[in-house]
Amino acid sequence: MEISDQEWQRVLDIWGQVETDLPTHGQEVIIRMFQSHPETTVHFPKFKHLKTLDEMKSSEELKKHGTTVLKALGRILKQKGQHEAELKPLAQSHATKHKIPIRHLEFISEVIVAFFADKYSADFGADSQAAMRKALDMFRNDMASKYKEFGFQG
Repeated sequence: MEISDQEWQRVLDIWGQVETDLPTHGQEVIIRMFQSHPETTVHFPKFKHLKTLDEMKSSEELKKHGTTVLKALGRILKQKGQHEAELKPLAQSHATKHKIPIRHLEFISEVIVAFFADKYSADFGADSQAAMRKALDMFRNDMASKYKEFGFQG
């Protein structure tokens, strides 16, 4: 999947805005994923006790994890498709330790695009959303390939 320089620029432009508040944005992405795809919570044992939106919003651990997720994704996106060094250890941990199905990466990708569209509607129009989807598709496809190398069909 080819992503043009212009598309990468759109991805990185919106990412620059996201990075201004990774803890809040990361927490919101995780909360939205849990709400729209509750089956994903099975992979987060330390958050199983968080049942209500208020509990999730007040959880510093959830905020910390959301920050970790978006930091890792940001490092990968900034590589503009040349992300082997960043992706391999992430894929290994997700495949061998956490056993995160690729389908769940699809879920969080959907959530990320929808959240950015809500949060940054003036700067994240259809072209930018399409570019982000392509970048996230590349990420997921590359994760799936790595999963297979680690013997996880995810």
